[in-house]
Amino acid sequence: MTARLIAPLFLSALACTAVPVAAQAPAYPTTQHAGPFKSGHVQGIAVDRKGGYIYYSFTNMLAKYDFHGRLVGTLTGWSGHLGDLDFNDADGKIYGSLEYGKQSAFYIAVIDGSRIDRVGIPAEGNDVLRTVYLPEVTRDFAAPGHRYGCSGIDGVAFGPAFGRTGGPNYLTVAYGIYGDNARSDNDHQVLLQYDASDWTRLARPLVEGQPHHRGPSRLRSKVFVRTGNTRYGVQNLAYDESLKRWFMGVYVGAKPSYPNYGLYAVEARSKPVRGALLGVPRPAGKGWEQGLLLPLARDGIEHGPSGIRGWRQKADVGFQPLGNGLYLLADNSKDEAGQSATLKLMRWTANATAPFAKLDQ
Repeated sequence: MTARLIAPLFLSALACTAVPVAAQAPAYPTTQHAGPFKSGHVQGIAVDRKGGYIYYSFTNMLAKYDFHGRLVGTLTGWSGHLGDLDFNDADGKIYGSLEYGKQSAFYIAVIDGSRIDRVGIPAEGNDVLRTVYLPEVTRDFAAPGHRYGCSGIDGVAFGPAFGRTGGPNYLTVAYGIYGDNARSDNDHQVLLQYDASDWTRLARPLVEGQPHHRGPSRLRSKVFVRTGNTRYGVQNLAYDESLKRWFMGVYVGAKPSYPNYGLYAVEARSKPVRGALLGVPRPAGKGWEQGLLLPLARDGIEHGPSGIRGWRQKADVGFQPLGNGLYLLADNSKDEAGQSATLKLMRWTANATAPFAKLDQ
């Protein structure tokens, strides 16, 4: 249950971070516990700030809680992997990565959270959950050797076009990347950006026995961020309106030549620049493949040998900026009763070694 609710009016605490503070904001839970469930572990969260709900992806089920810690309902009944989530303020829907690797079928799940009002709603047989196919992901996944180390998709977030801090919001999807120390072509995170404003015409109900291939024929942008290899790429992707940056939470990698941080960031104003994807051979075998590159934010801990910057921060099973310098971060746990998640409301500190702190610290 939620320990207490708190309205984020921490003017003095946030003054040193240059984060704008609104006059009023929702009363977010300072802590919240979800579960236990007989499911996969928590993968990500989405927050409906106006409605007062938090949605949890537990791999093969979705749980809806209100800000007071009450379980409102669950959506169940798929065998694929539901990953990271984000709430789209434009249409009031939850968007999440849904993958069926054995079928080479990768989707964005579009979920009508307003209809999740009881426990045990089946995903099939209704249109609470609809799916949009991503052919670009399938092409890279199905290429020989899984191009760029693509294992599928995970991180999902809405935010501005790369290189901008305002304007329309686009759906941004991050690849999963296989962890493999023997490869050199898997050291970049891959981010795809889509205009999802007309996806109602593309979305189809989930029918696992008949996976459809209806999706966008084009994407707005495909960019690469060199972080070093991570295990399954960007697990949690989030756009932070306060700091005007994209955050990427990962399962830490293991290549000894990289710092293997748990959290990375890209400034929203950074414009993609075409350059060499180091370690990715051209198809003809001469030199490196070219692609649009985004630099990492010049923040956090700098790794001298590689120049890579980031934070030693767990942000791989639930990371949600709330505005006003506040964030919800998740931890996962498991016992004989099942899988659980615990959220904590945190504030940004701008400290390279401890970027987040509890509100009472």
